[in-house]
Amino acid sequence: MLRPFKADFHIHTCLSPCTELDMSPKGILTSAKEKELDIIGICDHNSSENALAVMNAAKKMNIHVFPGMEVTSQEEVHVLALFDEIENALKLQNFIYKNLPGKNDEKAFGMQVIVDEKEEVLGFSNKLLIGATTIPLEEVIQLIHSFSGIAIASHIDRESFSIIGQLGFIPDNLALDALEISPNISFEEAKKRYAYNYPLTCSSDAHYPDDIGKGFTSFLLEDVTLTEIKMALKNQDGRKLIQLNYS
Repeated sequence: MLRPFKADFHIHTCLSPCTELDMSPKGILTSAKEKELDIIGICDHNSSENALAVMNAAKKMNIHVFPGMEVTSQEEVHVLALFDEIENALKLQNFIYKNLPGKNDEKAFGMQVIVDEKEEVLGFSNKLLIGATTIPLEEVIQLIHSFSGIAIASHIDRESFSIIGQLGFIPDNLALDALEISPNISFEEAKKRYAYNYPLTCSSDAHYPDDIGKGFTSFLLEDVTLTEIKMALKNQDGRKLIQLNYS
């Protein structure tokens, strides 16, 4: 039976150096519950190390968590990668880490905190997560798909680190599954401005608890799986996007 699900696919944790420490599993899920989200995506910069903690913490809260990451391509384009299984997210992470030069400078960029579902600090990543990988954009998308994920171009309406901001356009025949707009632009304006042959989603890109759910996408689905999400993005068998909105 098809029913609506409210999703925010783009949420950072305290692992991302540009976030607050209260973006812990509990902080994220408490805010997601308040915003009546059914689905969230955990997409830290170039890493999935905190995704499992949020997934485990969510088991008693009736919120589905897609593990993922926000990959920065060689061209400094941000791409969301979402997966059904943490194992596939970590496979991508292993590849990303091998192609991510530099080390974090906590004084310049902030701490990169690895936690568990009980809010215990497990350690600190010394990777330069805020940096760009050496992987070209097209290969990033291919990698995400090779690990059974979906690839969404991040915040295309922003000047910084978006595919349009970095390249000036979206190249033909890129195998993206969707384009993400931020809460800063309406769906109607985005359709006029970005006349590309990709479905549009909206997410918050939350770095603070209060921002979670400020942008969201509602889907009509039978179940919460990436297969169902892919069908909705393609408007297949009754699955579809039914609302892009902002709280």
